[in-house]
Amino acid sequence: MKVLLVTDAWHPQINGVVRTWSIVVDELSRMGHQVVTITPEQFASLPCPGEPQIRLALATSGAVGRMIADARPDAIHIATEGPLGTAARRYCRRRDLAFTTSYHTHFPQYLKMRLGVPERLTFGVIRRFHQASQAVMVTTGTLADELAARGIPHAAIWPRGVDARLFRPMPDVDKLAGASPVMIYVGRVAVEKNIRAFLDLDVAGTKVVVGDGPQLAELTKRYPDVVFAGWQQGEALARWYAAADVFVFASRTDTFGLVMLEALASGLPVAAFPVPGPKDILGEAPHVACLDHDLARAIRGASRLSPTAARAFALDFSWTVCAERFVELTARLPADVWHRQQPQSLLGRVSAPARRRLGLAGLG
Repeated sequence: MKVLLVTDAWHPQINGVVRTWSIVVDELSRMGHQVVTITPEQFASLPCPGEPQIRLALATSGAVGRMIADARPDAIHIATEGPLGTAARRYCRRRDLAFTTSYHTHFPQYLKMRLGVPERLTFGVIRRFHQASQAVMVTTGTLADELAARGIPHAAIWPRGVDARLFRPMPDVDKLAGASPVMIYVGRVAVEKNIRAFLDLDVAGTKVVVGDGPQLAELTKRYPDVVFAGWQQGEALARWYAAADVFVFASRTDTFGLVMLEALASGLPVAAFPVPGPKDILGEAPHVACLDHDLARAIRGASRLSPTAARAFALDFSWTVCAERFVELTARLPADVWHRQQPQSLLGRVSAPARRRLGLAGLG
């Protein structure tokens, strides 16, 4: 089928959402589906306040709607609640087109942490956005239950995968100079990732942070003994994982934590807090992860776990299964839907006040 994907999260952004969709698009294409994307790179855009690498598209529902109509897709998925997602949702609602959505990011918690915006206000916006979708794709049962409690009852589990060919143990990789164990964090360097909870720990070993983001300059200055590797990708990123001994995931707000699977595939046991995300993925796997409210104790416990077991656990997560589940959850449009979507007449584009001024009231 032809799938239309509308997403505000796209290259050159660096985050788990972009990585997920890049891989899923490739998997869907490999399976024989055609994927058409609507992304910020197709529009003029503005930098997001506080995160200039994230571009906010200057898009109207009319412009996005024309792109949807020109694509004539068999299914529409709106991946994000940003400007493009909002414009696409508005177009679909006006024309009674079925669509699905996905919930990737805890924006209510993030906006509260950064700007003090009450969660109930943001969740009100989130609830209205997703209520009209045929299904809201989420990563875990815990997240589905949370959304149901917030008035979004139609969430469906959509799992994630890992590229176990790229992320793998590398016995010949050069280990970092410094004390053992080597403890690594990989991901965006931002306040909601709670990285300081890791860096403030008084634990023996070498701490490494791989990634970029708005908090990087602050943390680099504050923690001179920490190795900051900056943004890495591909084989270079895989080698950073392989050079470490333990993966530390300090976030309390992530909806999943794709980097944990990459670390496990690289043979790194995980240390994390027992919160949604880590608990959903690793709560029943004490042989590959140590979850503890005392993060230092979690690190010490994880450093005693088996790299081989970590790798074996990650191999159960497949991007192919992820793509297949996406297809299963996608709402199909009726075969004749685009024949029934008549183009709007020129008169229909004239606003009601303008019609009155022109003496055209009642026409159109």
